[in-house]
This record gives sequence, structure tokens and C-alpha cells, in this order.
Amino acid sequence: MSWISTLRRKKFMDPLTAALYIVPAGIIVAVFRMLPIGSAFFLSFFDVRMGRIRGFIGLAHYAQLWRDPSFWNSLGTTAYYVAGVVPVSLFLALLAAVLLNKKIRALGFYRTVYFLPVVTSLVAVSMVWKWIFHPRLGLLNYAFDRLGGSALLWLEEPRGVFELVASAAGWEWWPDGLAGPSLALVAVMIVSVWRGIGYNIVIFLAGLQNIPDQYYEAARIDGASPMQVFWKVTWPLLSPTTFYVLLSTTIVSFQVFTQIYLMTGPPVGGPMGTTKVIVYYLFERGFDAGGNMGFASAVALVLFAIILTLTLIQRRIVERRVYY
Repeated sequence: MSWISTLRRKKFMDPLTAALYIVPAGIIVAVFRMLPIGSAFFLSFFDVRMGRIRGFIGLAHYAQLWRDPSFWNSLGTTAYYVAGVVPVSLFLALLAAVLLNKKIRALGFYRTVYFLPVVTSLVAVSMVWKWIFHPRLGLLNYAFDRLGGSALLWLEEPRGVFELVASAAGWEWWPDGLAGPSLALVAVMIVSVWRGIGYNIVIFLAGLQNIPDQYYEAARIDGASPMQVFWKVTWPLLSPTTFYVLLSTTIVSFQVFTQIYLMTGPPVGGPMGTTKVIVYYLFERGFDAGGNMGFASAVALVLFAIILTLTLIQRRIVERRVYY
């Protein structure tokens, strides 16, 4: 009968042991995730200024947000940023991962070089790139000058890139609605792609190395070309990794703030406000413009709802093409 009691004790202890392992992580999630979300939801219904709750106002912050043109402009700027950063980051990371997955000399060195920007302070990265983009002293305009090109204002240019291209082509007029993201915002996109590509490369490399070699051998025996091998073997089997990278990059892109603030920064969010993304708008309303934390909490919840909705749409549409 001793083995029966031992078995019963083991069945009781296993869930208890698992719960004890989960408790530390659960406390961290509750304190640093769930509690701030709950607090933001609560404060969004109150007038909160200078750290003091002045009264319950219901949905007034959300109504004000709906009527504020600056909010819609910041949302459009964020959409430009996400639409520029996500596909370029995924394409370049996948291309680099495929090249780094081959047997070449100094492979570890190349992998380290690509990953270094990820572990470098974003503040330091932003300040270095701000100097590179400087219109008069910057390294980039110096290179353009040596190559016979004309200098650009980069972080000080409020005009859209499509408008700039049309102007360079000799077009005297371009519709404002089709001007595209400002050159200042594109410069920040370049920095974001450069800094985050190393992480995506590592994820793609892990996915590539998990594909069994026998699939490639079978494809070669059947006479498949390298391009056919990629589209028929690598791409389908890499779809779970691609789906994860797509989700994570989209979420991170919607939350961009540090490089926007440091490179184009106060007082209005870049030249003529053309780099004011939604998180910068949240910061401005919560800390700069009277410190209305209730309104900032409403903006944060709206941003949360947007990211959640896009994530669910991606799971609904893109996940159908994922091969597990």
C-alpha cells in the first residue's frame, strides 16, 4: 500500500510544484502588466491633473479624442511608419538570414555584427544617427556631396518623400494627400529597421535551422532549382517563424517613441509635426500639455485596442497560410 500513498502524494505535489514555479512570474505579470492596464482603464474615466483625481467625467476623454484632428494626424503618421518599417524589416531580415545560413567563412563574426545594434542603447543609436543625418555636418550629406548629389535636410524636412521625388523629376505641383511620409519620418524608419533587423535575423535563422535537411535533399533529387527550393520548401516551412516576426514587429512599430523623441523631438514632434506618432501624442498630452493623465490613459487604451484588433485580424487572415 506504500506505493499507492506515494502515487497519491506525487499527484498532489506535481500541481503544487508547478504552481510554485508559476507564482514568481505571475507576480511580475500582475504588478508590471495587469495592474498598469487596470489603472489606465480606471483613470481614463477621470480628470487627472498633476497627479490628483479631480472628478469623474465618464467618456469625455474618448469623445475629445474622437474630435481631435491632432490624434488622427498622429494615427496616420503611425500608419505610415508601420507600413514602412514592417515589410522592409521582414524582407531584409529574411534575406540576411538565408545568406547567413550558408557555410561561409567568419559566419559567427557576421552574425555578431548584425546583432550588435539590438543590444546597443537606443539612446546612443539615436544620437549617432542624428549626427549622420545632420544637414550640414552629417556624414550622409558629405557622402552625397562627394558623389555629386545634393544635400538633403533629412530630419528637418517636412515634405513627403513622394512630393520630393516629383519635385526632383521636375513636377511643379503634387497633391498634398499623396505626399507620403515626410523625409524626417523616413529617416527615423531607416534607423528603426537598422536597429531591429538583427533580432529578426536571429529568429529567422532559428527557423531555417529547424527545417530538416531531407526536404532539401528530396527537392534537389527531383531537379528543383534553388528558387523552387525556396518557394516550395523553405518558405512554407518558415511560415510559423515569419508569422511570429510579423506580429512582433507590428506591435513594436506601433509603440515607437524613443527614436522619434530623440531625433526629431520637442516641441511639436519633428518638422511641422510630421513625425508625431501616437505614442508621442500620448506623451505630449500626459506630460507636456498640462499633465492630463486621464486623457493620456484614454489614448493608451485606444492604442491597445488598435494593436489588439490588428493582431486578431492578422491571426484571422495570415495564420491560414501558416504550415505547422
